Amino acid sequence: MKRKKMSMENMRKRIEGFLFSDSPSVTVTKFLLVFIAIGGVAVVGATLPGLVKTIGHFSRMSKKRKEYSKEKISASFEYLKKKQFIKIIKEKNGKVQVKLTNKGKSRLTEYSLDMLEIRKPKQWDGKWRIFMFDIPAHPKIYHSAREALRSKIKKLGFYQIQKSVWIYPYECEDEILFIAEMFKVQKYIEILTVEKLLHENFVREKFPFL
Repeated sequence: MKRKKMSMENMRKRIEGFLFSDSPSVTVTKFLLVFIAIGGVAVVGATLPGLVKTIGHFSRMSKKRKEYSKEKISASFEYLKKKQFIKIIKEKNGKVQVKLTNKGKSRLTEYSLDMLEIRKPKQWDGKWRIFMFDIPAHPKIYHSAREALRSKIKKLGFYQIQKSVWIYPYECEDEILFIAEMFKVQKYIEILTVEKLLHENFVREKFPFL
């Protein structure tokens, strides 16, 4: 079966959803890093004042009109520069570009995984999603990916029915693909959608909210 990939547009929407969400996990540093990731930031003149003004405008666009103080934005900006998560690029037209470094992109990946969640529909469609993976133990990077993947799906609420076989009641293919692409293990995973389980009553006990 040909495995579809999560498009960059879907990733962008997921990140933008985080950017304008009201989750407690959206600290000013995360907000700033994600904001810069969406196409970069171009400001005229002094970098910091322009960035603070731009970030302040977008932070007020969240549902609860969440605002970050100039002091917090400035401190986070300096933190990201010090940690080399962002770089400043001066252009000939007088503008200054603020972009993520490779180190910053890695940190954004961590944030993207942290913010990932599966939306639960009002009514269950009666189908089960079975997620299977067979990721090699070597090289070491695959071992790390396997452990991180297992940890994340447990946090998302999947139930393990066999070794490397997990089950969930709601549509979750995009979310799983997102995780797999982050760890570059797409070819080692499979997702099935089934309408009947031999031990369905037992499995349903693991999801009391159905």
